[in-house]
Amino acid sequence: MSIDEIAEIEEEDSLFEHFRFEVPKGQELLRIDKFLMQVVANTTRNKIQKAADNGDIYVNDIPVKSNYRVKPLDVVRILLPHPPFENRIDPEDIPLDIVYEDDALLLINKPAGLVVHPGHGNYTGTLVNALAFHFQNLPLNSSERPGLVHRIDKDTSGLLVIAKTETAMTHLAKQFEAKTSEREYIALVWGIVKEDEGTIVGNIARHPRDRMQMSVYADPEIGKPAITHYKVIERLTYVTLVSCTLETGRTHQIRVHMKHLGHTLFNDERYGGNLILKGTTFTKYKQFVDNCFKILPRQALHAKTLGFVHPTTGEMMRFDTELPEDMRLCIEKWRGYAKNHIEVED
Repeated sequence: MSIDEIAEIEEEDSLFEHFRFEVPKGQELLRIDKFLMQVVANTTRNKIQKAADNGDIYVNDIPVKSNYRVKPLDVVRILLPHPPFENRIDPEDIPLDIVYEDDALLLINKPAGLVVHPGHGNYTGTLVNALAFHFQNLPLNSSERPGLVHRIDKDTSGLLVIAKTETAMTHLAKQFEAKTSEREYIALVWGIVKEDEGTIVGNIARHPRDRMQMSVYADPEIGKPAITHYKVIERLTYVTLVSCTLETGRTHQIRVHMKHLGHTLFNDERYGGNLILKGTTFTKYKQFVDNCFKILPRQALHAKTLGFVHPTTGEMMRFDTELPEDMRLCIEKWRGYAKNHIEVED
């Protein structure tokens, strides 16, 4: 699946106890995977076997494999890398901006500030909670999240496709995995991007010291391959408006790749873009930038275009959205600034 594995940040190095059982006195000898299939609701044998392979199933505090045979009075524990309540989805009446809908799928224009799915620190008020309220029986993806084919960060706005059937989920997921879907983002970045267009190639993995960040690695054995194509739309003195097209869908991909290129996203607090990275030392300039930060209080990134083959009709579909008001107003302020100042070399 191409869906990013992590929301804003999850405690992926931690394990949480999800289930604890004491095997009944009358229990006959039985493989632990079969036993757990009987006592754990809403799970699959594959998921149980994966937990066993990872050493996350314990019997009497000793990790066991899936072929272990439980016996009476064994104490069985299952540990998983997310809190047990993370997968609990309570329907919440959160409005959705639906761009398109049919029997197989729907397109949502997500506002900035809305978390896509429950995760560390965000267990309610997410897009998934809204989907649970507005729709029934959405199919689960490989991470057991209803309807989600892909995701975008909390403070990124823009288009998401949601699968309404198992067939649509499978078909769309394969397109994202095969890199045949079209995903264009608009970003405002610090500095003047010199090349009119280019491609950023670099594996992405968790930063070795700051677990809140991702980083680019030259070592092909570290992280996951990531490719971003970019084109300059407009240069505005100390910032540049760019279009970014994704071949892959890694966590924070555009944010990390653009910083790696030397052009951190404007007001991207996690990657240092909320500091004045380019420009003058004049007080008036600092006030101007602070005003821009207030207008756009999040990273300047919008998922503008999404294209894919419809899973039922086979028709190529392409959807496009306007920039949200906060980004539009911020860009207009920079255009006004650029008209009155000489273009600088980055």
